[in-house]
Amino acid sequence: MMSVSVVRYQRKKRIGDASSPNIYVLKQKPGTSKVHTIEMIASDIETIGSLSQEDVTHVMKAFVRRMKKVLVEGNRVKVDGLGTFYITLKCPGVETEKDCVVKNIAKVNLRFMVDNGLRLANSSTATTRSGDNNIDFVIDSGVAGTGNTGGTTPTDPTNPTDPTTPGGDDDDPNG
Repeated sequence: MMSVSVVRYQRKKRIGDASSPNIYVLKQKPGTSKVHTIEMIASDIETIGSLSQEDVTHVMKAFVRRMKKVLVEGNRVKVDGLGTFYITLKCPGVETEKDCVVKNIAKVNLRFMVDNGLRLANSSTATTRSGDNNIDFVIDSGVAGTGNTGGTTPTDPTNPTDPTTPGGDDDDPNG
């Protein structure tokens, strides 16, 4: 089993509050995750099944197109063993019913609720050590500032207010 590298970051307990105390949090080491495309996944499926990579790719792309259509209609998509995709709305509250109109919807969000069968677990705290959904995490001590080397703590890559932040959420395909 492969281990996921994590690093320690120091940030404010309440982000944006300069008087808030500093805390340390763990985040996946930047640059250690890869984006897998439909074609890459289809190639993996081809090696263990009887369908060609092209057939799997076609089915997956058709699934994505249909899923978009179902979601645009306001419905949910439940993928057994994975989870449920659904939409939510961001709309400011107004004082009167007549002022509550569709134009007030500021944002439509796509949400995902993980299926209970997919929930991942930290293998160091899991009750079943050899579970399929267990992840091994390892603190990468080769990065300056992880707390193990005595260096300075790197900036938080998810803090958009820090001008020295390299990359930030733009590097994360999951937002």
